Amino acid sequence: PPAPAAPLSSPADSPWSVEDILTEDDEQDRVPLQKLKLLGESEELRGLLLNPHLRQLLLTIDQAEDKSSLMKKYMQEPLFVEFADCCLRIVEPPEKENILPE
Repeated sequence: PPAPAAPLSSPADSPWSVEDILTEDDEQDRVPLQKLKLLGESEELRGLLLNPHLRQLLLTIDQAEDKSSLMKKYMQEPLFVEFADCCLRIVEPPEKENILPE
């Protein structure tokens, strides 16, 4: 018999969904999909991701059991902080009035 189709809410290639890891308290921290797509379009972010050291840091976090303590450690790494700041600027641009005129 054919294998049962995977439910639409969890693609077969993804063992977890956002709903599995976000509690209601975390909901305000969720980044809308449109904003996440901007990350893929950022030349600055792509430039940072060319750095093999940063890529290794991100892989290590991705594979770690205790991600939060590793993140605390990495927030001491200037390269990781630069990456995090770049991501934040893209998904949460600073308020217009705080930007100095060119």
